[in-house]
Amino acid sequence: MCSHNRPHDAGLPSAPRLRRGVLTVAVVLLALLAPAAQAHAAPTPAEIEKQIDEQWVKLEPVIEEHNATKLKLAKQRKKADELTAQLTPLEQKVQVTRARIGVLADQLYRGGTVAQVNAFLQSGDAGVMAKRLLVLDQLAHDKKERIADTLTAKAALDAVKQPLDATIAELAKTEALQAERSKGIQAEITKLNKLRLQAYASNGGIGELRPVPCPTTYPGGAVGKVISFACSQIGKMYGWGDEGPNTFDCSGLTKAAWLKAGITLPHNARAQRAAVKSVSRADLRPGDLVFYYSDLHHVGMYAGNGWIVHASQTGKPITMRRMDAAPVHSFGRPA
Repeated sequence: MCSHNRPHDAGLPSAPRLRRGVLTVAVVLLALLAPAAQAHAAPTPAEIEKQIDEQWVKLEPVIEEHNATKLKLAKQRKKADELTAQLTPLEQKVQVTRARIGVLADQLYRGGTVAQVNAFLQSGDAGVMAKRLLVLDQLAHDKKERIADTLTAKAALDAVKQPLDATIAELAKTEALQAERSKGIQAEITKLNKLRLQAYASNGGIGELRPVPCPTTYPGGAVGKVISFACSQIGKMYGWGDEGPNTFDCSGLTKAAWLKAGITLPHNARAQRAAVKSVSRADLRPGDLVFYYSDLHHVGMYAGNGWIVHASQTGKPITMRRMDAAPVHSFGRPA
Protein backbone atom coordinates (compact mmCIF):
# COMPACT_ATOMS: atom_id res chain seq x y z
CA MET A 1 0.00 0.00 0.00
CA CYS A 2 2.86 2.36 0.80
CA SER A 3 4.52 1.64 -2.54
CA HIS A 4 1.20 2.21 -4.25
CA ASN A 5 0.89 5.67 -2.70
CA ARG A 6 4.50 6.77 -3.27
CA PRO A 7 4.05 8.14 -6.83
CA HIS A 8 1.13 10.28 -5.63
CA ASP A 9 3.06 11.55 -2.57
CA ALA A 10 5.99 12.55 -4.74
CA GLY A 11 3.88 15.33 -6.20
CA LEU A 12 3.32 17.00 -2.80
CA PRO A 13 5.89 19.44 -1.43
CA SER A 14 7.71 18.44 1.70
CA ALA A 15 7.69 20.79 4.73
CA PRO A 16 11.11 22.29 3.90
CA ARG A 17 10.07 22.74 0.26
CA LEU A 18 6.83 24.41 1.42
CA ARG A 19 8.73 26.82 3.65
CA ARG A 20 11.12 27.65 0.81
CA GLY A 21 8.13 28.30 -1.44
CA VAL A 22 6.53 30.63 1.09
CA LEU A 23 9.79 32.55 1.46
CA THR A 24 10.09 32.86 -2.30
CA VAL A 25 6.57 34.24 -2.59
CA ALA A 26 7.27 36.69 0.24
CA VAL A 27 10.40 37.94 -1.46
CA VAL A 28 8.53 38.42 -4.72
CA LEU A 29 5.73 40.29 -2.95
CA LEU A 30 8.24 42.54 -1.21
CA ALA A 31 9.88 43.27 -4.51
CA LEU A 32 6.52 44.12 -6.06
CA LEU A 33 5.43 46.26 -3.14
CA ALA A 34 8.71 48.13 -2.77
CA PRO A 35 8.09 50.51 -5.67
CA ALA A 36 4.57 51.11 -4.42
CA ALA A 37 5.90 51.92 -0.96
CA GLN A 38 8.36 54.33 -2.49
CA ALA A 39 5.59 55.89 -4.56
CA HIS A 40 3.63 56.53 -1.36
CA ALA A 41 6.57 57.84 0.62
CA ALA A 42 5.86 60.45 3.30
CA PRO A 43 5.64 63.97 1.84
CA THR A 44 8.66 66.20 2.22
CA PRO A 45 8.58 69.28 4.49
CA ALA A 46 8.36 71.47 1.38
CA GLU A 47 5.31 69.52 0.17
CA ILE A 48 3.71 69.79 3.61
CA GLU A 49 4.35 73.54 3.69
CA LYS A 50 2.75 73.92 0.27
CA GLN A 51 -0.29 71.94 1.46
CA ILE A 52 -0.53 74.06 4.61
CA ASP A 53 -0.21 77.27 2.60
CA GLU A 54 -3.07 76.20 0.33
CA GLN A 55 -5.29 75.38 3.31
CA TRP A 56 -4.27 78.55 5.14
CA VAL A 57 -5.30 80.77 2.24
CA LYS A 58 -8.80 79.35 2.76
CA LEU A 59 -8.72 79.50 6.57
CA GLU A 60 -7.28 83.00 7.12
CA PRO A 61 -10.30 84.78 5.56
CA VAL A 62 -12.51 82.90 8.04
CA ILE A 63 -10.32 84.11 10.90
CA GLU A 64 -10.46 87.71 9.67
CA GLU A 65 -14.25 87.45 9.31
CA HIS A 66 -14.32 86.14 12.87
CA ASN A 67 -12.37 89.22 13.98
CA ALA A 68 -14.72 91.51 12.05
CA THR A 69 -17.71 89.91 13.76
CA LYS A 70 -16.05 90.49 17.13
CA LEU A 71 -15.91 94.21 16.30
CA LYS A 72 -19.62 94.20 15.42
CA LEU A 73 -20.43 92.35 18.63
CA ALA A 74 -18.56 94.95 20.67
CA LYS A 75 -20.66 97.71 19.07
CA GLN A 76 -23.86 95.75 19.71
CA ARG A 77 -22.92 95.21 23.35
CA LYS A 78 -22.28 98.93 23.73
CA LYS A 79 -25.67 99.69 22.20
CA ALA A 80 -27.33 97.16 24.50
CA ASP A 81 -25.65 98.73 27.53
CA GLU A 82 -26.85 102.19 26.49
CA LEU A 83 -30.41 100.96 26.05
CA THR A 84 -30.31 99.12 29.36
CA ALA A 85 -29.25 102.34 31.10
CA GLN A 86 -32.38 104.02 29.73
CA LEU A 87 -34.71 101.30 31.00
CA THR A 88 -34.58 101.90 34.76
CA PRO A 89 -36.00 105.47 34.84
CA LEU A 90 -38.60 104.57 32.21
CA GLU A 91 -39.73 101.50 34.15
CA GLN A 92 -40.00 103.58 37.31
CA LYS A 93 -42.11 106.19 35.50
CA VAL A 94 -44.47 103.50 34.22
CA GLN A 95 -44.84 102.08 37.74
CA VAL A 96 -45.67 105.52 39.18
CA THR A 97 -48.26 106.34 36.53
CA ARG A 98 -49.81 102.88 36.82
CA ALA A 99 -50.10 103.31 40.58
CA ARG A 100 -51.96 106.59 40.07
CA ILE A 101 -54.34 104.95 37.60
CA GLY A 102 -54.82 102.11 40.07
CA VAL A 103 -56.10 104.55 42.69
CA LEU A 104 -58.61 105.97 40.20
CA ALA A 105 -59.74 102.50 39.17
CA ASP A 106 -60.23 101.50 42.78
CA GLN A 107 -62.41 104.58 43.42
CA LEU A 108 -64.59 103.84 40.43
CA TYR A 109 -64.95 100.18 41.45
CA ARG A 110 -66.06 101.09 44.95
CA GLY A 111 -68.49 103.68 43.68
CA GLY A 112 -66.88 106.33 45.81
CA THR A 113 -66.58 108.79 42.96
CA VAL A 114 -70.30 108.71 42.14
CA ALA A 115 -71.28 109.21 45.79
CA GLN A 116 -68.83 112.06 46.15
CA VAL A 117 -70.16 113.74 43.01
CA ASN A 118 -73.78 113.51 44.20
CA ALA A 119 -72.88 115.06 47.55
CA PHE A 120 -70.77 117.68 45.87
CA LEU A 121 -73.59 118.81 43.57
CA GLN A 122 -76.32 119.03 46.26
CA SER A 123 -76.79 122.79 46.45
CA GLY A 124 -79.65 125.16 45.61
CA ASP A 125 -77.37 128.00 44.57
CA ALA A 126 -76.86 128.13 40.78
CA GLY A 127 -73.57 130.06 41.11
CA VAL A 128 -72.12 127.54 43.50
CA MET A 129 -73.33 124.71 41.25
CA ALA A 130 -71.53 126.23 38.25
CA LYS A 131 -68.27 126.51 40.17
CA ARG A 132 -68.57 122.93 41.34
CA LEU A 133 -69.17 121.72 37.77
CA LEU A 134 -65.98 123.47 36.73
CA VAL A 135 -64.14 121.63 39.51
CA LEU A 136 -65.55 118.29 38.33
CA ASP A 137 -64.49 119.06 34.77
CA GLN A 138 -60.99 119.76 36.02
CA LEU A 139 -60.97 116.48 37.95
CA ALA A 140 -62.09 114.57 34.85
CA HIS A 141 -59.37 116.30 32.84
CA ASP A 142 -56.81 115.30 35.48
CA LYS A 143 -57.92 111.67 35.21
CA LYS A 144 -57.51 111.78 31.42
CA GLU A 145 -54.04 113.26 31.83
CA ARG A 146 -53.06 110.51 34.25
CA ILE A 147 -54.19 107.84 31.78
CA ALA A 148 -52.41 109.64 28.94
CA ASP A 149 -49.23 109.90 31.07
CA THR A 150 -49.33 106.16 31.69
CA LEU A 151 -49.79 105.36 28.01
CA THR A 152 -46.98 107.77 27.05
CA ALA A 153 -44.62 106.30 29.64
CA LYS A 154 -45.43 102.75 28.48
CA ALA A 155 -44.84 103.72 24.85
CA ALA A 156 -41.47 105.26 25.76
CA LEU A 157 -40.52 102.09 27.63
CA ASP A 158 -41.54 99.85 24.73
CA ALA A 159 -39.62 102.04 22.28
CA VAL A 160 -36.44 101.24 24.20
CA LYS A 161 -37.18 97.71 25.37
CA GLN A 162 -38.20 96.22 22.03
CA PRO A 163 -34.97 97.08 20.17
CA LEU A 164 -33.02 96.08 23.28
CA ASP A 165 -34.70 92.66 23.30
CA ALA A 166 -33.95 92.31 19.59
CA THR A 167 -30.32 93.35 20.12
CA ILE A 168 -29.85 90.92 23.00
CA ALA A 169 -31.40 88.10 20.96
CA GLU A 170 -29.11 88.90 18.03
CA LEU A 171 -26.12 89.04 20.37
CA ALA A 172 -26.91 85.62 21.79
CA LYS A 173 -27.32 84.16 18.30
CA THR A 174 -24.12 85.70 16.95
CA GLU A 175 -22.09 84.74 20.01
CA ALA A 176 -23.28 81.14 19.68
CA LEU A 177 -22.25 81.13 16.01
CA GLN A 178 -18.89 82.67 16.97
CA ALA A 179 -18.32 79.94 19.54
CA GLU A 180 -18.99 77.25 16.92
CA ARG A 181 -16.80 79.02 14.39
CA SER A 182 -14.05 79.32 16.99
CA LYS A 183 -14.15 75.55 17.57
CA GLY A 184 -13.98 74.94 13.83
CA ILE A 185 -11.04 77.27 13.37
CA GLN A 186 -9.17 75.70 16.26
CA ALA A 187 -9.83 72.22 14.88
CA GLU A 188 -8.40 73.22 11.48
CA ILE A 189 -5.39 74.84 13.13
CA THR A 190 -4.76 71.68 15.15
CA LYS A 191 -4.76 69.64 11.91
CA LEU A 192 -2.28 72.02 10.26
CA ASN A 193 -0.01 71.95 13.29
CA LYS A 194 -0.02 68.14 13.26
CA LEU A 195 0.92 68.19 9.60
CA ARG A 196 3.82 70.50 10.33
CA LEU A 197 4.99 68.38 13.27
CA GLN A 198 4.91 65.29 11.07
CA ALA A 199 7.01 67.08 8.47
CA TYR A 200 9.61 68.57 10.77
CA ALA A 201 9.40 66.43 13.92
CA SER A 202 11.48 68.33 16.48
CA ASN A 203 13.44 70.39 13.95
CA GLY A 204 10.90 73.21 13.75
CA GLY A 205 11.59 73.89 10.08
CA ILE A 206 11.02 77.63 10.49
CA GLY A 207 14.12 78.77 8.64
CA GLU A 208 15.72 82.18 9.01
CA LEU A 209 13.30 84.63 10.63
CA ARG A 210 15.33 87.80 10.12
CA PRO A 211 17.26 87.49 6.84
CA VAL A 212 17.96 91.25 6.73
CA PRO A 213 17.95 94.04 9.34
CA CYS A 214 14.47 94.92 10.56
CA PRO A 215 13.73 97.67 9.77
CA THR A 216 16.18 98.09 6.90
CA THR A 217 16.18 101.85 7.58
CA TYR A 218 15.01 103.44 10.81
CA PRO A 219 12.41 106.21 10.30
CA GLY A 220 12.65 107.64 13.82
CA GLY A 221 9.91 109.39 15.77
CA ALA A 222 6.57 107.75 16.55
CA VAL A 223 6.73 105.59 13.40
CA GLY A 224 10.12 104.36 14.59
CA LYS A 225 8.45 103.01 17.74
CA VAL A 226 5.84 101.29 15.60
CA ILE A 227 8.20 99.41 13.31
CA SER A 228 10.65 98.70 16.13
CA PHE A 229 7.86 97.07 18.12
CA ALA A 230 6.78 94.93 15.16
CA CYS A 231 10.36 93.84 14.49
CA SER A 232 10.92 93.02 18.16
CA GLN A 233 8.06 90.50 18.00
CA ILE A 234 9.91 88.35 15.46
CA GLY A 235 10.09 84.80 16.79
CA LYS A 236 6.85 84.97 18.77
CA MET A 237 4.23 82.54 17.57
CA TYR A 238 1.11 83.17 15.54
CA GLY A 239 -2.11 83.07 17.56
CA TRP A 240 -5.39 83.54 15.73
CA GLY A 241 -7.54 86.31 17.16
CA ASP A 242 -4.65 87.51 19.35
CA GLU A 243 -3.10 90.97 19.60
CA GLY A 244 -0.34 90.19 22.08
CA PRO A 245 1.57 90.29 24.18
CA ASN A 246 2.82 86.75 23.52
CA THR A 247 1.00 85.72 20.33
CA PHE A 248 -0.46 87.67 17.40
CA ASP A 249 -2.41 87.16 14.23
CA CYS A 250 -1.73 89.37 11.20
CA SER A 251 -4.03 92.30 12.04
CA GLY A 252 -3.38 91.85 15.77
CA LEU A 253 0.34 92.53 15.21
CA THR A 254 -0.22 95.68 13.14
CA LYS A 255 -2.82 96.93 15.62
CA ALA A 256 -0.51 96.40 18.61
CA ALA A 257 2.40 98.04 16.77
CA TRP A 258 0.53 101.21 15.80
CA LEU A 259 -0.86 101.52 19.30
CA LYS A 260 2.73 102.42 20.26
CA ALA A 261 2.19 105.63 18.30
CA GLY A 262 -1.14 106.27 20.01
CA ILE A 263 -3.17 105.19 16.99
CA THR A 264 -5.92 102.59 17.48
CA LEU A 265 -6.67 100.33 14.53
CA PRO A 266 -9.48 97.76 14.31
CA HIS A 267 -8.49 94.13 14.73
CA ASN A 268 -9.31 93.12 11.16
CA ALA A 269 -7.29 93.48 7.96
CA ARG A 270 -10.16 94.71 5.80
CA ALA A 271 -11.26 97.20 8.48
CA GLN A 272 -7.67 98.46 8.79
CA ARG A 273 -7.55 99.03 5.03
CA ALA A 274 -10.71 101.16 5.33
CA ALA A 275 -9.31 103.08 8.31
CA VAL A 276 -5.98 104.21 6.82
CA LYS A 277 -5.06 106.45 3.92
CA SER A 278 -3.62 104.94 0.75
CA VAL A 279 0.02 105.30 -0.26
CA SER A 280 1.74 104.24 -3.44
CA ARG A 281 4.40 101.58 -3.73
CA ALA A 282 6.92 104.27 -4.57
CA ASP A 283 6.14 106.18 -1.34
CA LEU A 284 6.34 103.18 1.02
CA ARG A 285 8.30 103.65 4.24
CA PRO A 286 8.87 101.37 7.24
CA GLY A 287 5.73 101.13 9.36
CA ASP A 288 3.30 101.32 6.43
CA LEU A 289 0.77 98.52 6.06
CA VAL A 290 0.81 96.11 3.13
CA PHE A 291 -2.54 94.44 2.38
CA TYR A 292 -2.85 91.16 0.50
CA TYR A 293 -5.33 89.24 -1.67
CA SER A 294 -8.47 90.53 -3.35
CA ASP A 295 -10.56 89.93 -0.23
CA LEU A 296 -8.02 91.71 2.04
CA HIS A 297 -7.63 88.81 4.44
CA HIS A 298 -3.96 89.42 5.30
CA VAL A 299 -1.85 92.40 6.33
CA GLY A 300 1.84 92.87 7.09
CA MET A 301 4.07 95.81 8.02
CA TYR A 302 6.61 97.21 5.60
CA ALA A 303 10.13 96.94 6.97
CA GLY A 304 11.92 98.59 4.04
CA ASN A 305 13.81 97.53 0.91
CA GLY A 306 11.02 95.22 -0.26
CA TRP A 307 10.59 93.31 3.01
CA ILE A 308 7.69 93.01 5.43
CA VAL A 309 7.37 91.68 8.96
CA HIS A 310 4.16 89.76 9.57
CA ALA A 311 2.35 87.11 11.55
CA SER A 312 1.80 84.61 8.78
CA GLN A 313 -0.03 81.48 9.88
CA THR A 314 -0.57 78.97 12.64
CA GLY A 315 2.45 76.97 13.72
CA LYS A 316 4.84 79.63 12.43
CA PRO A 317 6.48 82.47 14.30
CA ILE A 318 6.40 86.12 13.30
CA THR A 319 8.99 86.52 10.58
CA MET A 320 10.24 88.67 7.72
CA ARG A 321 9.30 87.92 4.12
CA ARG A 322 9.75 89.46 0.72
CA MET A 323 6.82 91.82 0.19
CA ASP A 324 5.87 90.39 -3.21
CA ALA A 325 5.85 86.76 -2.08
CA ALA A 326 2.02 86.95 -2.11
CA PRO A 327 -0.45 88.99 -4.20
CA VAL A 328 -0.37 92.58 -2.93
CA HIS A 329 -3.71 94.39 -2.85
CA SER A 330 -2.70 97.87 -1.70
CA PHE A 331 -0.71 99.94 0.77
CA GLY A 332 -1.83 102.12 3.66
CA ARG A 333 -0.48 104.53 6.26
CA PRO A 334 -2.25 105.09 9.61
CA ALA A 335 -0.59 108.45 10.18
